[in-house]
Amino acid sequence: MPTESIPAQTAGPGRPAGPGGVIHDLGYQRYDGLRLGRQRIVAALAWHSFRSAFGFGRGVKAKVVPAIVMIVICLPAVVNAFAMSRGNARLVDYDTYTPVLRDLSMTVFLAVQAPELVSRDLRSRVLPLYFSRPIKPGDYPLAKYAGFTAACLVVLEVPLIALYAGSVVNVHGGAAVWAQTSALIPGLLLGAMWAVSLAAISLFLASLSARRGLATGAVAIAFLLTYTLAQILLQVEAQAARNVGARGPDGEPLVSLGEKVAGLFSPFTLFDGVRRWLGGIGVADHVPKVGAFGAVYALVLIVIVALSLYGLAARYRRARLS
Repeated sequence: MPTESIPAQTAGPGRPAGPGGVIHDLGYQRYDGLRLGRQRIVAALAWHSFRSAFGFGRGVKAKVVPAIVMIVICLPAVVNAFAMSRGNARLVDYDTYTPVLRDLSMTVFLAVQAPELVSRDLRSRVLPLYFSRPIKPGDYPLAKYAGFTAACLVVLEVPLIALYAGSVVNVHGGAAVWAQTSALIPGLLLGAMWAVSLAAISLFLASLSARRGLATGAVAIAFLLTYTLAQILLQVEAQAARNVGARGPDGEPLVSLGEKVAGLFSPFTLFDGVRRWLGGIGVADHVPKVGAFGAVYALVLIVIVALSLYGLAARYRRARLS
């Protein structure tokens, strides 16, 4: 690259003499190409967040946890395909999948990967560099949320698609295929509800600390503790209802208000309450039949997601100035 040499100033009146020097003009020019603007910046951040959730673009260690989670959560679909090939009926429901395994797998994925998306930038204090570009304060958390929601969708929906594929190849006739398809669609919609909710909650919890270890602990403890609390309350209330012995017209034990309220303390039990309210038929054993009270489950879930997104945006409004 051509350079232009500019001689240094020589000694003169009031200026001490010193060794001569040269200032080089290296010919750097301003960028005059097409500037793609704010939308492409947000899209690039979302794509980068999605890749980071699975460790792409980083070392092997970053890919270990996502790979293990994907293998473990897909195992029931593989086992189901093998069982159906031997003439058995489908073992796994689309709307509940395997409740305990999916809860634990998602908790591990969220606790490890959510801090990866938010804690690193907070710890290195690079947010002012991001916001020096033509993006608004809400664009950065929006991109992180969109990317992580997409990653959660992959973890939740790929096992269902694998379950569907293994089931379809082992049934015969258009009616049987349609039965599998009509059962898959509600499962996919419920998976989307999980992804939208869990991504918002986990990113907010992870953003509370710039230290990755603390952020991981906060996410894991929050999900495990609330789930354990909800299950304990459900068991206590169910035992109390059995002691009373009240039964409905169908002869089944009546579900007490305490049992219904106990399911409001964990995202996972909230999901199951909404699922039952919307007509889900698979049994998850998370919450009893909620009936019309399921509308309260849906409302509480919406409020939690909205507060998490608001808290995430507020966290980045403060962090962008630090």
